[in-house]
This record gives sequence, structure tokens and C-alpha cells, in this order.
Amino acid sequence: MAFKGLDFFRIDDQLSREEKLIRRSVREYVSKEIEPLVAEAFHREHPLDFRDLATQMGELGMIGAFLPTEYGCPGANHVEFGLICQEVERVDSALRSFIAVSSGLVMYPIWAFGSEEQKCTYLPKLAEGSFIGCFGLTEPNIGSDPGSMETTARREGQEWVLNGTKTWITEADIADLAVVFARDESAGVVRGFIVEKGTKGFSQSSLDRKGSMRAGGVGELGLVDCRVPESQRLPEAEGLKAPFKCLNKARYGISWGALGAAMDCYETALSYSRDRVQFNQPLASYQLVQDKLVTMFMEIGKGQLVSYRVGRLLDEGGVRPEHISFAKKNNVEVARMCARTARDMLGANGISLDYSPIRHMANIESVYTYEGTNDIHTLILGRHITGHQAFKSQG
Repeated sequence: MAFKGLDFFRIDDQLSREEKLIRRSVREYVSKEIEPLVAEAFHREHPLDFRDLATQMGELGMIGAFLPTEYGCPGANHVEFGLICQEVERVDSALRSFIAVSSGLVMYPIWAFGSEEQKCTYLPKLAEGSFIGCFGLTEPNIGSDPGSMETTARREGQEWVLNGTKTWITEADIADLAVVFARDESAGVVRGFIVEKGTKGFSQSSLDRKGSMRAGGVGELGLVDCRVPESQRLPEAEGLKAPFKCLNKARYGISWGALGAAMDCYETALSYSRDRVQFNQPLASYQLVQDKLVTMFMEIGKGQLVSYRVGRLLDEGGVRPEHISFAKKNNVEVARMCARTARDMLGANGISLDYSPIRHMANIESVYTYEGTNDIHTLILGRHITGHQAFKSQG
């Protein structure tokens, strides 16, 4: 059955022709080219061929969608970027992770904090999919508290010497370049660097035996006396504001993507409950089943309004980090609930990879944790409404 999506509040009436067109083209592409491959890739933990998929996505304008055309990027708006994320995560979270990381965590920092030479060198290649990037922030001992990062940078003449390890990095093993953040040993501030594949002292490896995100690659970056020229430092990336701004771009994409997963779970459960007959009646005729469907339906509808409004605020320049935390926290919680509920409604079939909810259920556990755990977004919103910082013990 072709995916139709939900639109109870007629958000489509607010979308431009171009916004609807990109949604349709992405929906058709992922349905035809990727959806048939995902369940098997997840089951065998054999990541999709993102090297091949990247060029296809680049041709459709899916990578770095919101960045300007002067650097070979699509020049779309943030709602279009959100719709892309929704459509790809409807198929699998690993696809949205690739899009959001490439766009918000690799291309955006190069555009926002890089030199003109860096923008002209890397952005066109990343947009067309001939280059793949990754984002090095999380470390083995450091996750929610990047201010305590252990990776260091030491300047020696016109070079920087980087040492440290980054882990749980999307597409770490296949990336052509990594945007890496490290603490300047001399100044104490966090700086950003572009480290290319093959740089001496730079290693890339994959992590397997994952219970989640099994259709995509995740890995580690090693930096051992890795020498990077000054020309590869992001000149405007100084302090933690830089990586946080990047994370907010990707978190916004997550808010739309999570709804894509939620909608797929809802539609799967709805279709199943209409077709499955128990006690001589379709499951959809029972009150308990309808209660679960209505809960999913309502929460998805509310989440759509949140992401749509945040997207418009981004394009108008009026968004706050708290808006994005609200959208990420709320919509991932919605997706988590929908996946769990749909899996339950399918009974024994709910654990079969012939149906998508169990895969979404596993994937959303990663989404719930990364790019700001659910608890971290709670504290961001708590700080906003109370004025009190609760991230660290004051004792």
C-alpha cells in the first residue's frame, strides 16, 4: 500500500508548490529504490550502500537542502529540509541520520564557520554526494557534556596536532572527511577542524553488533598525533556555540524524521487492524484498538504542527534553541510511543521484520538518546521556564 501520510490539520494548505514537489519526489524515490532493501539490511546488520545512495540523493537535491545555491547546494528552505527528513525516516532512521548529519553537522559548519576556500572546495562535492562527511564530537567518556571533551589540539607552526577518539559517529568508516572538534591546549577553547580521509594519524573504523540503526554505518575516529594544516581549521568555529548551532540544525531534522517513523507505524497498525479478524470482527472494530489508534493519530497531528512552525521560524530568523529542543523531545517521544504501540497491536507479527514497527522501535531508541538525550532537552526547557541551570550539581 502506497504511503499517504497524515494531514488532519491541513498543513498541506500552507505548503508551497515547490515544498509539495520535493516531498513527492523524495517519497517516490525512497519507496521505489530504498524501502525494498531496508529490512534485509537491518536484519543482517549490513549497512546500505551510502556511497551509491549519496549520489542519487545528491541528484534529487536532498543533501544540504537549506544551504545556498552559490556553493552548489539546493537553496531550499527549512520546511523542505524537514519534509525530506520526514520521508526518509518513514523508511528508516539510518537514512534520515545520513541526511541530517551530512546537512546539519558537516555542511552547515563548513558554510557557517569555514573559510571561503573551504566552502568552495567541499560544499559542492558534499551536496552532489561525491564526498561523504561525518561529525566528530561525541567521545568514549564524553557525551552530554561536550565542554569536558578530552580530544586536544596543539598548534605547531602552521599545523595543528590532534589527539583523541570520537565514537558513535555516523558514517565514520566511509567518510571522505570529518568535521572534528577539539580543545586548544593553549587557549582552552574548543575549535573545529576538517580532517580528510588518509591524513596521517587519522583512523576510521566501524562499530557493529548494534541493536539499533543496523541499516546504517556507525563508527569511531582515531586521532594520534594527527597533523592538520591551519588551512583546515574552521576559522569561525571557536567555543561550544559552534557545535551546538550545528546540533540544532540536525535536531530540527530529527523532529520531522521522527514523525515519518511515527506515521509509518500508525499506518501499519491501522491497515493491520482493518484486515486482521478476531472473534469474527476486524480488530479495528474494538474499542481498545481504536483508543490506541486515536492516541497515535492525535500525537502525530500535534507533532506536525510543532515541526512546521519551527521550520517557518527558522526561515524567518526567529527560532530559539528551546523551540528546537521542544520539537526534538516531543516528536521523538511521539515516535517512541507509536512504534511501541504499533508493535503491540500487531501481536506476534509485531516482532517480524516483515512489518516495520519493530525496526522503528529499535531505531528510535538511538534517536531518543543522540544529539541531546531526552533528559538534556528536558533540562534545556527547564532552564528556559525557570531561569535555573540544572545541568550540573551546584555542590
